[in-house]
Amino acid sequence: MTSASEPPAWLADGVAALLAGPAGGDGAGRALGARAADAGLPLPELVERVLRASADHWRAGAGPDGEAAAALLDTTRALLAGVLDGYTGQNRAELRRYDHDRTAFVNDLLTGRADPGALAERAGRYGIRLSATHVVLIARAPGLTPQVVHRVDAALAARFGEGNTLTTPRGGDLVCISAGGLRGIAAELAHLLLGELGADGWQIAVGRAHPGLPGLARSLEEARGALDHAARLGFTTAVLHAADLLVFPVLLRDRDAITDLVDTVLGPLVSARGGARPYLDTLTVLFDNQGNYTATARQLHLSVRAVTYRLDRIQALTGYHPGEPTQRFTLHAAVLGARLLGWPA
Repeated sequence: MTSASEPPAWLADGVAALLAGPAGGDGAGRALGARAADAGLPLPELVERVLRASADHWRAGAGPDGEAAAALLDTTRALLAGVLDGYTGQNRAELRRYDHDRTAFVNDLLTGRADPGALAERAGRYGIRLSATHVVLIARAPGLTPQVVHRVDAALAARFGEGNTLTTPRGGDLVCISAGGLRGIAAELAHLLLGELGADGWQIAVGRAHPGLPGLARSLEEARGALDHAARLGFTTAVLHAADLLVFPVLLRDRDAITDLVDTVLGPLVSARGGARPYLDTLTVLFDNQGNYTATARQLHLSVRAVTYRLDRIQALTGYHPGEPTQRFTLHAAVLGARLLGWPA
């Protein structure tokens, strides 16, 4: 193996040729830097080797006079600038290719449209076994740039190990595929987003763990559905678990039935003075506060007496009262259905 003190022959020869020619080498320095990037030379080592090759060239006959030394130094500066430009440009191009390939792989993985055999071969590059159990997490935030996703991906890989997580942008969201049973992944992702984006404006949804290739698509849909339902219901919890929100797909599975429930139970509120909205808001806040009148009044900026009055009016108009155990579930289901449907608008 070539040591750091002995530049490889192609680098030493390239530097010598460029130093002997015009300053900058007409782009040859960039080509040399790109080759160094492809060879995997770390940047500090590349700089050290260019300078050492320049010193060797000097010893070989550049001469001791000051004019020759200044000329060599100028040429070396131009050469080094070109080499570094080529090196960083090649790394950027490689990163873009890697990002494109990985994004295409994740899209094929989650849609299931690619040939399973070819997909399994590509999955091996990322440490994913298609027969294993995986969980899909989606983070949604307006400030999710590719740079943020790169940093989050690197941090998750460092925390949980290469091959246990795969993070990429998809449709404006951050999508993370994690090995099933990986503990703490949602909390770590939340911690990273907090550091990158601050405390507000982002939300994470976690699908359930499912095995095999179809399980990935299913976990993705569960996570996406959790985010969509949270947006419609006004849930602001930072981390949502699809397993905790299974009632909402059930409610929406029979849209006619939930529409009939909402119209039957809450429909009479439309005729109230001021419309249904104040009463619907009161019920929503009441259920969010587990039936606590004081907390509901505080959140609505009302007195407890005003909250009680509204609930009594709801009972008078609809026949349902949240204080009645046999009616509470029906009323709550109707309120959730109304929020999902955007009722009464």
